[in-house]
Amino acid sequence: MYLDKLKLDGRVAVVTGGGQGIGAACAQALGEAGAKVVVAELMPDRVEASVAALRALGIDAHGTALDVTKSADVDRVAAAVLRDHGRVDILVNNAGVAVSDVRAEDTSDAHWRHHMDVNVDGLFWCCRAFGREMLAQGKGSIVNIGSMSGFIVNKPQPQSFYNASKAAVHHLTRSLAAEWGARGVRVNAVAPTYIETPLTAFGIKENPEMYKTWLEMTPMGRVGQPDEIASVVHFLASDAASLMTGAIVLADGGYCCW
Repeated sequence: MYLDKLKLDGRVAVVTGGGQGIGAACAQALGEAGAKVVVAELMPDRVEASVAALRALGIDAHGTALDVTKSADVDRVAAAVLRDHGRVDILVNNAGVAVSDVRAEDTSDAHWRHHMDVNVDGLFWCCRAFGREMLAQGKGSIVNIGSMSGFIVNKPQPQSFYNASKAAVHHLTRSLAAEWGARGVRVNAVAPTYIETPLTAFGIKENPEMYKTWLEMTPMGRVGQPDEIASVVHFLASDAASLMTGAIVLADGGYCCW
């Protein structure tokens, strides 16, 4: 009974930013659980590589180029998924950017706008487009990738633009959950700590002193791995989390305890 709730056989899952890092891990986790996976990614070469890797594992994987900052492009992809696969059951909003270590007073309009365009606007365009399809079928699960930075202010790097964008993701998650809960669509989020991906290379690989601070601030004394976030995403996307909506699940190695 309980293991069956984690199975995703017959479901169609879309993962934005699924070409690398957390997104690629989420695509694999959902695919291994039985879902048909659509990798939606800005870079066509990453789409191709991710789909090939998933298919090599025996996963029913498909891919499409997607620029989440363009609402018309999001609508196009949502319509194509419905046309080609008949339904959409799961959406993982993973596409995001983090160009950190920029002080607030030095943050340009373009830098601020870039983070809001991808992390907030793009996520909403995806929730809106795919959420419509889920509402029409009376069932669906959306999992947004937030951040512990939506709860705390990171140290030592300044990144007010990123923190603000992820706080917005968390409150948007709750807002959509409240609007759509009675109509069969669950909306949750995962708030990770530092995960070893290309987005965190500036600290993990390029700044030993910064990395040292990150570890000192984390009770578990380590950064996370993409598969550790993908496991939480899989749970939230599945029927095992059927009573959960509007939840922001911290997966932070204890960072927010201190």
